[in-house]
Amino acid sequence: MPTYDYECKDCGHHFEAFHSMSADPLTDCPKCDGSVQRLLGTGAGLLFKGSGFYQTDYRSSGYKKDAAADKTPKTEPKKDQKSSSKKDTKKAQ
Repeated sequence: MPTYDYECKDCGHHFEAFHSMSADPLTDCPKCDGSVQRLLGTGAGLLFKGSGFYQTDYRSSGYKKDAAADKTPKTEPKKDQKSSSKKDTKKAQ
């Protein structure tokens, strides 16, 4: 359910009301019982998630290179099995 902003025509009191979109707009001010007007353009908060937004598409090329470098798997150099087995045999003696 959205939050709507209202303004009293008589005393100028601003307040918010939380009710469904199908409910009738409020008509009375809670402060002075005067008539109120619902203000337009409020009540919705947007949250952008997923691909197609700034963080994934519109970043600088330097950022994209750094991000790609962070994602590449870091592998350790392979050890020769011969040299490691020689070391193991020396330790055992």
